[in-house]
Amino acid sequence: MERIAIINENTRNHTMATTVVFADLTGSTRAFEVMGNVRATETVTRLTQWIGSVCEVHEGRVVKKLGDGLLAIFADGVSATSAVLELQRGHQKRLQNWPAALRMELQIGVASGEVVEVDGDSYGDAVNVASRLSDLAGPGQVWATESVVVQLGDADVRHRNLGPIHIRGRNEMPVVYRIDWQEEVTELLTMPSPLVQPAKGADSTFGQIELSWLDVRSMFSVDQLPIHLGRVDEAEFVVNDPRVSRLHARLESRNGSCVLIDISTYGTWVRFHGRIGASSEIALRREECVLHGSGEIGLGAPLSDFSAPTISFNTVGGSLLLAARRPQS
Repeated sequence: MERIAIINENTRNHTMATTVVFADLTGSTRAFEVMGNVRATETVTRLTQWIGSVCEVHEGRVVKKLGDGLLAIFADGVSATSAVLELQRGHQKRLQNWPAALRMELQIGVASGEVVEVDGDSYGDAVNVASRLSDLAGPGQVWATESVVVQLGDADVRHRNLGPIHIRGRNEMPVVYRIDWQEEVTELLTMPSPLVQPAKGADSTFGQIELSWLDVRSMFSVDQLPIHLGRVDEAEFVVNDPRVSRLHARLESRNGSCVLIDISTYGTWVRFHGRIGASSEIALRREECVLHGSGEIGLGAPLSDFSAPTISFNTVGGSLLLAARRPQS
């Protein structure tokens, strides 16, 4: 792919196709409380300088630093992806030696498209989307648009399709992927659970989904899927609990069944009632299962934790009925 020339400092307004990376540190507020302003400022500054140096090694250019994060641009999606993979892997090794109260993880958004440079700053749809994806991604995650992923070709990069994601202020929903950076997945993640199929004779066809959480109730028809369960307004159905990821899980229609897909930081747990037995609990970490019959979904904590934000689900009469129950205190 042809490289884009670095803009001359005297150029005031220039448009180019490029890939944008937004990298933010999470947990900096807590670090300032624990470490104090001086030490925390020094730590955040060293981290953002390191983030910038990694970007530059991969032929990126730091446009600006934003307190506890930065914006960098790359000529293509391949070099940008190489940079964010090194960032997450290197930072994770660093955090292993940090006290839990001081850990500031990276959440990164990546998008490709036209960028307008004005007086050394960058503007455009790709900049806005990368910024929003950085906000939506959970700690330790990288979210990228499909325009980035298609550039990777046969590169050895694992990624999972999260589906169309609503971006505030944008009519069209871009297809977003989570880029998995873990070098040894089995050591870092819960062991994958198999895709659970409905029991023989179960009604796997549904036409609408009813969701309720506390006093909020919403109905979604099958042609409105996929929908997301999460903690932020971008989710079609919001569950406001700190253990719930920004976008925690996705419900989609597949071959007449409702499939629950975990896209969270801390995982999703499913327990079925009736045919399979109440003791059958499935731990999902970047995995999926078919919802059938009735049962419970725990967001961000095992169902054995009585305080976990829990959604009870029930597939009834050709529709999927989900009713959230209030966690006990």
